[in-house]
Amino acid sequence: MRIAVIGAGNVGGGFSRAAVAAGHDVVISAAHPEKARAVAAEVGAQAADSNTEAVQGAQVVVLAVPGTEAPAVTAEIAPALSGAVVVDATNPLNASFDGLAIDGLSGAAAVQLAAGSTPVVKAFNTVFAGRYGNPAEQGAPLAVLVAGDDATARGTVAQLATSLGFAPVEAPSLRFARTLEEVAFLNIALNAGNGWVWQSHFQLVGPTAA
Repeated sequence: MRIAVIGAGNVGGGFSRAAVAAGHDVVISAAHPEKARAVAAEVGAQAADSNTEAVQGAQVVVLAVPGTEAPAVTAEIAPALSGAVVVDATNPLNASFDGLAIDGLSGAAAVQLAAGSTPVVKAFNTVFAGRYGNPAEQGAPLAVLVAGDDATARGTVAQLATSLGFAPVEAPSLRFARTLEEVAFLNIALNAGNGWVWQSHFQLVGPTAA
């Protein structure tokens, strides 16, 4: 897949490295183009001088920016999206990092509003950046929760997750993005509050068929 990653921090860099290793064509952009160029050179991706340049021809656009900035970034790139799926991998933490800054149902809902007709899928936000390149625990792939209204878009993101070594679990609508954001916030709070090493992950276990 041709993947545009918007953001070159821990999440954007970690995701880009894993996607390149899986054989995808990755383009990175960031608020500071020199940062995008440095990360791209490090992980074997390409760099773009702007977000709109990065998304040209992309099949998947991964938002790896601060969650509260995700709707504005989406509005910026929306006119340049053509046939792409936007993946909201962000968590809208508030300024004091003790809650979520959400107006409405979820941060992803605001991203969908900014994206217009382009489908938005919430995914990868429940996975810490350090696990993108280490997607298994005790021999089992980590689950990636995928929430979106468009079944085809969810399938595309599930395919991407599988290619990276994860086990996708699809939720049937973007309404569940709020749940994913809360799950991610709980994991963040536990690690920050207990001095953990940012490797923990919530996993679905048990049979799913009779």
